[in-house]
Amino acid sequence: MRARAVASDQFAPIGGINTTPLIDVMLVLLVMFIIIMPRATHEVPMNLPQGTGAADDAPIHQLEIDAAGALRWDGSAITLDALPAKLAAMKADPAGPKLMMRTDGETPYLRFDQTLSVVDKAGIDRLGFLGNERFAEAID
Repeated sequence: MRARAVASDQFAPIGGINTTPLIDVMLVLLVMFIIIMPRATHEVPMNLPQGTGAADDAPIHQLEIDAAGALRWDGSAITLDALPAKLAAMKADPAGPKLMMRTDGETPYLRFDQTLSVVDKAGIDRLGFLGNERFAEAID
C-alpha cells in the first residue's frame, strides 16, 4: 500500500485561542471569590430596650426635623450647634427622660444623619422615632 500524499495546507496551525480553559478558570475563581468574601453588612449597631413593657413615667422630649432641615426641641426652634447642650442637660436629668425624634419625609438624609450623630455623641440611649407607624402596616 502506498501512502496518500496530503497537502500541507490541511494541517495549518489554528490562529485562534482556545478559550474553554480560560472560561473554566474564570468560573472557578468567581466561585472562590463568592465563597471567601465576607458578606456586606449594612447594619447600625443599636442597644434595644429589654424592658417588661410596663408604663414608664419618664419625661419625654421631642426633637423634630422639618423638610428644610430646621430643628425644633419641644416645639421651640433650635440650631444644630445648640443641640449638644440640650442633650447634655437631658442626660444629666435623674428622671431619665426619653428623646423622641420626628423627621419629615422630605428631610435631606444628610441633615438627619448629622442630627443623629450629635444625639449619639451625647450618649442618649433612650431614643425613639415617631411617624413610622405607616411602615408597620406595610410589614404586616
